[in-house]
Amino acid sequence: MTHEETTLETLDWARLERLRDGFLSGAGAAGAYWQSRADLANYDLTFAQRIAWKWDAVLAELKLRGWTPPPGDVLDWGCGSGIAGRCVLRELGTENVSALRVFDRSPLAMEFAADRARTVFPTVAVNSGVPETGRIGLLLLSHVLNELPDAEREALLQLTRRADAVLWVEPGTHADSRALIAMRERLCEEFAVVAPCTHQAACGLLTAGNERHWCHNFAAPPAGLMADGNWVRFGQRMGIDLRSLPYSFLALERKGLRKGEENFSGWSRVIGAPRVYKGFAKLFSCEANGVRDLTLQKRDASAVFKRLRDEESVLLVRCAVAGEKLVGVEATVP
Repeated sequence: MTHEETTLETLDWARLERLRDGFLSGAGAAGAYWQSRADLANYDLTFAQRIAWKWDAVLAELKLRGWTPPPGDVLDWGCGSGIAGRCVLRELGTENVSALRVFDRSPLAMEFAADRARTVFPTVAVNSGVPETGRIGLLLLSHVLNELPDAEREALLQLTRRADAVLWVEPGTHADSRALIAMRERLCEEFAVVAPCTHQAACGLLTAGNERHWCHNFAAPPAGLMADGNWVRFGQRMGIDLRSLPYSFLALERKGLRKGEENFSGWSRVIGAPRVYKGFAKLFSCEANGVRDLTLQKRDASAVFKRLRDEESVLLVRCAVAGEKLVGVEATVP
């Protein structure tokens, strides 16, 4: 079965189960995921879509903040089936993209990702590999940290320092989030943090007493997903909760590259999932002064409370704080 013939109705369950077992065992660190284009085709329609929904959440927030990448090449490093690069070009546009580059330790994956990108974006030049020298442009990194030993993480860090901007999405686990925070701290001298932080200070999660916390949020699956029999069947057979999409991310831009303002200075970023109770909600908040748990009373901000109660996204808030209580909420950004 070729990748062109693969659909959600004709998935190869044996391939998907082998891929799932490889993900869980860490076989990808040895480059053992992809044995054929059919592996990539089945992955691209299923597991990769769950990653795409996380990228969509990140890109929606970046649009909300008014950020667009600087012009130049886009490099999708560790591309797999190429889902990250396609998401970014689809959501942020191709007008300022001189070329899309894909790189993976698997030549099969690079070939698949390049072919898919050329099909979806026929006017964009698509190349494979990493330039040996020079600046990179926009570097995309997706779900790579947990597969890299320390030496390869250091090599990736050096590659990152060649970029004009970086969009980095990882699974929303404690370990992956903490690893991404470590990368943030090592890159903050050369790069300004665009998101998720609303400040350029050291990460408040690194202060004593916050070891059990981590920076993550939850992406929303497409509307109507759980009414789609093909997706329900996939979730059941793979043992996956399709509604749970935790992610961590980091968006960086090289300092001095462009003139810009910190539009969300003074705002607080909500971490994790707000806890909503009768008449009040608890939000774990990150700002320049650090992280802390804050209480929002329904009577102080009924519209915001309603969004939280209805499980609608609230990522950024601007308000006054009295002790551990949010008061005078001025605005929210979904």
